Amino acid sequence: MAPKSTKVATIKDVAAKAQTGKTSISRYLNGESHLLSDNLRQRIEAAILELNYRPNQMARSLKHGRTGLIGLIIADIGNPFSVEVLKGVEAESIKQGFMTVVCNANNSIELECQFIQLLKGYRVDGLIINSAGVNEQFIDVLQSTTLPFVLLDRKIDNFPCDMVGLDNPASANMAFNHLIEQGFEAICFVTEPIVYNSAREERLQTFQQVLANNPQIKGIFHEISLPAPESLSAIITEFCANHRGMRKAIVAANGVLTLQIAYALNQQGLHWGADIGFLSFDNLEWASFAGQGITSISQPTALMGHKAVECLLEKLENPEKPPAQHLFNGELIVRNSTTL
Repeated sequence: MAPKSTKVATIKDVAAKAQTGKTSISRYLNGESHLLSDNLRQRIEAAILELNYRPNQMARSLKHGRTGLIGLIIADIGNPFSVEVLKGVEAESIKQGFMTVVCNANNSIELECQFIQLLKGYRVDGLIINSAGVNEQFIDVLQSTTLPFVLLDRKIDNFPCDMVGLDNPASANMAFNHLIEQGFEAICFVTEPIVYNSAREERLQTFQQVLANNPQIKGIFHEISLPAPESLSAIITEFCANHRGMRKAIVAANGVLTLQIAYALNQQGLHWGADIGFLSFDNLEWASFAGQGITSISQPTALMGHKAVECLLEKLENPEKPPAQHLFNGELIVRNSTTL
């Protein structure tokens, strides 16, 4: 026996069921129900419910010039920062009547550029981009797109655009000065590759400035591409050997590195808060109960996500609005990992 087909209800079917014309149905769907009588509005609502009618969103977008879709490009879905920002963007988008189309670039700038072109084809209303990095190819694609966009946690020199992110210099200053105030004499700053990444670059520049202002502190930094457990282990071994007898601390530039460094320290039998200090950019969910707790710079990721959506919607309503940067303050959460 052939399966029974289920007919998809059309606006014409709703009009017939409600005993009215298609114009009245369109007014109801477009938020103009105040132009309809109470009786007619109730008949339309009953007909839509009975027929399980769903408007054709693509047809509506062609008519009204909006799809109600926001493209969200995430640098690395495995990064806790990216996940938390995603939650903030989605929550605010839904609140404002939009849905998000999420693309994970897996730390590939080339893939991000492809996503920008792809999302334009999907007729999204705008883009929020947490980029893996900013190079000439990425800038060229941004300059050529007709879509409004907001950058998350990335800055581009000499390229005015809307940007939402952390005040990295202020937050990094707070972190490194905390270690100095706690009496640490040697600091090892570990970061993923800095090239094309403004957030990492600002944190490193601040570290170097703090060292210049405090010549008594022994400072070293390493760039590392993950995963690299053997390299991390070697960095920690060398740092501890070269600064034996000194109060020393290691700083992870982001949440992904925090987990890798915590694992490497455990593998070497080193306990943060006793044998070595440990500080993290990004306040991870488990940071408060890992060992003696890990001192962290907490970023208001949900607020950043909300603000990015707010900026994009403002851009949609007023395309001539001058671009602006919106920087948020980090919060230093002190735990026992830096109170040796």
